[in-house]
Amino acid sequence: MTRKQGGENTQILKDENDHRDNYIFQDNKKTKIGATIITAVLLIILAGLILSGVVIEN
Repeated sequence: MTRKQGGENTQILKDENDHRDNYIFQDNKKTKIGATIITAVLLIILAGLILSGVVIEN
């Protein structure tokens, strides 16, 4: 049987000066700000869910 797809070697994080194409996140200021904003929004949603559960039980 022949192999139709090459091996995957995707990296999670890429440096700014690295010239690879197989990465998920780039290590720069935009990525860090975006990750911080997404984390903050998810924490706010989680806190709202917890607080609404506490209010409904009382």
